[in-house]
Amino acid sequence: MAAITNLVLRLLTFIFLLISLIILAANSETINGYKFRFDEIHSYQYAIATIALGFVYTLVQIGFTIFEISSGKPLISGDGLLYFNFYADKAISYILATGAGAAFGATVDLKAQTEGGVLDKFFERGSAAASFLFFAFLTTAVLSILSSLAVPKKL
Repeated sequence: MAAITNLVLRLLTFIFLLISLIILAANSETINGYKFRFDEIHSYQYAIATIALGFVYTLVQIGFTIFEISSGKPLISGDGLLYFNFYADKAISYILATGAGAAFGATVDLKAQTEGGVLDKFFERGSAAASFLFFAFLTTAVLSILSSLAVPKKL
């Protein structure tokens, strides 16, 4: 049952990261013939980097979890995978949280400077991408809590 819960949460994380990536990477606005893109804002670049790290980690963990469900035993024997999950889930959740925070911060600050301007839709899409990145953080944070609860059971 724990492996199924793990897989569902990791798949949700993957979906949230994918939606965030699509929204943020496709985000652009043309102003007087100039195409303003997401990569011109450093906070959005950081958010994309955190999404990429989250993708890699989540895909690896989905592979581990699918192997565990199909074979009935973990890919790595002993407590190695348990401790890897314990530390990596925490690190990735913090990374995703900082990415969401950076994207939200940039959106709020820059939208306030251009209130009612032509970039409102651009920043609204940035806010939507940050929201999905925050949802990915939440699912990873739950996984972090679950991996924390699994460690004392093995000691």
